[in-house]
Amino acid sequence: MKNRKNFKNIKILVVNINWIGDVLFSTPAIRLIKEFYPSSYLACMVVPRCKEILENNPYIDELIFFDERTIHRSLLSKLKFILFLKRKKFDAVFLFHRSFTRALICYLSGIPQRIGYYRRKSAFLLTEKIEMKTGIHRVDYFLNLLRPRGMETKNRNYQFFIREQNRDFASSFLEEHKISKRDVLVLLNPGGNWPLKRWAPENFAKLGDLIIERYNAKVIITGAQKDKQLALNIAGAMKHKPIIAAGKTSLTQLAALCERGHLVVSGDSGPLHIAICMKVPTIALFGPTSPKITGPVGSSKFRLIQMDVGCSIPCYELNCSLNRCMHAITPQKVIEIIDEEKILSI
Repeated sequence: MKNRKNFKNIKILVVNINWIGDVLFSTPAIRLIKEFYPSSYLACMVVPRCKEILENNPYIDELIFFDERTIHRSLLSKLKFILFLKRKKFDAVFLFHRSFTRALICYLSGIPQRIGYYRRKSAFLLTEKIEMKTGIHRVDYFLNLLRPRGMETKNRNYQFFIREQNRDFASSFLEEHKISKRDVLVLLNPGGNWPLKRWAPENFAKLGDLIIERYNAKVIITGAQKDKQLALNIAGAMKHKPIIAAGKTSLTQLAALCERGHLVVSGDSGPLHIAICMKVPTIALFGPTSPKITGPVGSSKFRLIQMDVGCSIPCYELNCSLNRCMHAITPQKVIEIIDEEKILSI
């Protein structure tokens, strides 16, 4: 595998992470593998909830779903999955996920080359153990796993691919809500996978009103089904009523809406990075998490706001009752950034 010319038909498996943002961050590494082995068959093993992140990716030949919390919870289902992988006859696997279970499955599946980060618990299951660097961006976390194989790139842009049917959905959704291509369109994404990363609903409400009044813009509040009540609470606190898309779109449909937007404002979340992929100007609101690890990267136009309140960042104090880092960001601060960057026409 080290001499790529001798492996025109090599079969490669990538074992991916479980979170939307992390899976997006893995796409530069996936692209690099395919560019390095252009004639390879590249499969990616991922949890079903991250399916949309990769299903239209042209560098991936097959998606394989594995979820030990649901469909592969039992020992029998894991054994069946091992046999399934064994029949695939993969030549090599890159373990982006550091799970012992996944490493064991790849070992028992008979994949001859197993490359992953060193962990004392699972080191014996790997044929190549890579020392992990700490404090690096998640994009580089995945890329560094490939460097010992001679795979190098300066392209750190992560990618999300959509189809025309998703753009058709966006067009229909906007037309239904009387939004034309001439309108200034701003998307607010208030959700996040843990509460301390979220900006206060009253701040989103105030910002939404300021954007509508100052820029004569149309405002859409986005989010997953679980964010629907949050979106309703924000809308209820606004003087000018926004359009609620929370719970009404898939990730690919959300991406298509972002593509039509003039600005996205979001906390540290999967949708933030989807907006970055769609090249829409983006303002990222960061509090307890580190932009050096999970912040936006690449050539897209974005600004990141993170206030210094004297706390150590990253902070994973899940029981913090103050959340000063997020409260320190004001709606007026976001407006200042919009004006500084001349993102929206007044």
